[in-house]
Amino acid sequence: MRAMPQALTVLLTLAATAARADDWPQWRGPGRDGVWHETGVVEKFDGPELKRVWRASVSGGYSGPTVAAGRVYVTDRVTEPAEMERVLAFDARTGRPLWTHAYACDYGPVGYKTGPRASVTVHDGRAYSLGTVGHFFCLDAASGEVLWQKDAVQEYEAEIPTWGLSAAPLVEKDLVIAQIGGRGACLAAFDLRTGQERWKSLDDQPSYAAPIIIEHAGRRVLVAWTGVRIVGLDPATGELVWEQPYEQPNWVISIASPVASGDRLFGSSFYNGSIMLRLGKSPWEVERLWHRRGANELNTDALHALMCTPVFEGDYIYGVDSHGQFRCLEAATGDRVWEDKTATSQIRWGNLHIVRHAPTGNYWLFNDRGELLIGRLSPGGFEENDRAKLLAPTKGQLSRRDGVTWSHPAFANRHVFNRNDEELVCASLAAE
Repeated sequence: MRAMPQALTVLLTLAATAARADDWPQWRGPGRDGVWHETGVVEKFDGPELKRVWRASVSGGYSGPTVAAGRVYVTDRVTEPAEMERVLAFDARTGRPLWTHAYACDYGPVGYKTGPRASVTVHDGRAYSLGTVGHFFCLDAASGEVLWQKDAVQEYEAEIPTWGLSAAPLVEKDLVIAQIGGRGACLAAFDLRTGQERWKSLDDQPSYAAPIIIEHAGRRVLVAWTGVRIVGLDPATGELVWEQPYEQPNWVISIASPVASGDRLFGSSFYNGSIMLRLGKSPWEVERLWHRRGANELNTDALHALMCTPVFEGDYIYGVDSHGQFRCLEAATGDRVWEDKTATSQIRWGNLHIVRHAPTGNYWLFNDRGELLIGRLSPGGFEENDRAKLLAPTKGQLSRRDGVTWSHPAFANRHVFNRNDEELVCASLAAE
């Protein structure tokens, strides 16, 4: 009987250490929704700078890393001795390079030539990579071997948009879906295993926003933001279910993914402001609840997001406006509830990436200065708990002042991973 307290202590210790750990295998996390589910992570930092577990050399690129099965994936671009894009894999524990897949790639007239935009999507032992000018690969995730490949320009007559193809591939059941901007194939779906085309849809020019899957009227719907409209497609066939026109007044610059909450769907872009849709009880029903757009990028209304995909929580929306203003909106009307100017740079294209930590309700924000912030969001305001430096800004992504850190971080296995134009870093977030 005397041994029981000691045994109980051991059991409690084992239970405490059996905290949940997850991968981050695609754009914005496991659910593509910017939600982080791991437990056993810190709520305060040890100091003003995060201690790196490791760092690895990479070249320039905008794509955020993804993490799956003990490996970290990222893409970059090199110009010497020849112009190439690369898909890189590293050991998640040590940062040791595992493999590189490089291919010749001429960016031509694409603006902001630093490197690829779309994060690698990893699923069931395969890594799916979409390059800036339409090179689409399915790679063996462990070895980097090419299993199949597509060329959007050669095979689909894709017209590459001003800033290149940017939307991360989306896995849906036995399909991988990509926004490639082809003729009659703004979006296309391929068999995960064989690469066989299963469907192609729409003759729209592409945008930069990654598609998502939602539940609507008892069915799964692929929501995509093209260059001219927001659409709902049947993900199995590519058939158009509903559409909402949303022309861009200057040029296509929709980067942030749409976000859904219940029967509402919200989108925001730099020049055209924000739109709120309500999805009806029938699959083909959609209505515009409101659209708010300011006079210009300085005199904005509601929210004019650039890269920051907003957070839609209950009756409120949180996002970053055109010049770095962190804002809260009423979802019902688009009216501004508050504005914060402390979280990110107050300059054109000041940016945050916002991730909600589900177990604690904290929000983790990574800004364009390379800082990681922990805080709380509510209609009452942004309450910062702590912040620490993760990365130094670099000038490849944007040659401004000291540069920027625009890539979206990955949160996996109680660590954070991110990159600039020179290095990929890993830092521990595990609680003691």
